[in-house]
Amino acid sequence: MTRRFHKINIEISNICNFQCSFCPEVIRAKQLMRLPLFETVLDQVAPLTEQVTFHLMGEPLLHPDLPRMLDLCGSKKVPVFFVSNGALLTDARAELLLHPAIRQVNFSVHSFADNHPGEDPGPYLRKIFDFTRAAFERRPDLYLNYRLWNLKDPESDHDTNGQIRTLIEKEFGLKIPDIGDVRKQKSHRLLNRLYIHYDTEFVWPDPSLPELGDRGTCMGLRNHIGILADGTVVPCCLDKEGRIPLGKIGEQPLTEILDTPKAREMLEGFLARKLTDPLCRRCQYVTRFS
Repeated sequence: MTRRFHKINIEISNICNFQCSFCPEVIRAKQLMRLPLFETVLDQVAPLTEQVTFHLMGEPLLHPDLPRMLDLCGSKKVPVFFVSNGALLTDARAELLLHPAIRQVNFSVHSFADNHPGEDPGPYLRKIFDFTRAAFERRPDLYLNYRLWNLKDPESDHDTNGQIRTLIEKEFGLKIPDIGDVRKQKSHRLLNRLYIHYDTEFVWPDPSLPELGDRGTCMGLRNHIGILADGTVVPCCLDKEGRIPLGKIGEQPLTEILDTPKAREMLEGFLARKLTDPLCRRCQYVTRFS
């Protein structure tokens, strides 16, 4: 069955144990999505999406109801795309990430150096490596990504990630392919279903930034949307403060929210390569679709 969206980002927590320079601080009130709201959200997104991502801002491993949330996704046959910095991995949490509802786990391994400059990443990576080996054995169908999304240059990491790359090579006895131009290829398979994924930093959209023009497009409302921890629906995964609220689940059904004049105007604009919202005209990321 063809679904309307490739993924829907469900922000189960906007609280994070790290604060990375390339991931702006959340200004909204810090909160966890309540389990009853999550159940309502999941019921409404299940018919619309190929998968859900427990991410927009925040670290999902912090949520105390994560086991129940994964069970609900499993019961409704909604695959989960899980994004984590991996620093909070324990034996119990690693076991949880082997849950059959999870289709893919992405570890943002670039986050360690940004929060612990000059420190040895070995102990941090050891937990991720151990989980990876457990997944190879027990969940060979599980996709794993080690993310290095902190490149300054699309063709080089300038040794920013050299130590992490060396430890990955040593652990798995392999040679990581050269970066190349990440504008052409971001992902490289390393072993089994383990990949390394590169990307460059960018400036998050903010009302204080100058407008870049009204011509451009976005994949928001086309292949994904975001749902913040309080149920607010936003058109894209970069609207971290909910500055373009389309509606709120719990007050209005998602299908109605997606059919509001605001949502339709934005989507029609993206399809016509016109940026109708002021925040979109201040988004550096849309230049990647030009």
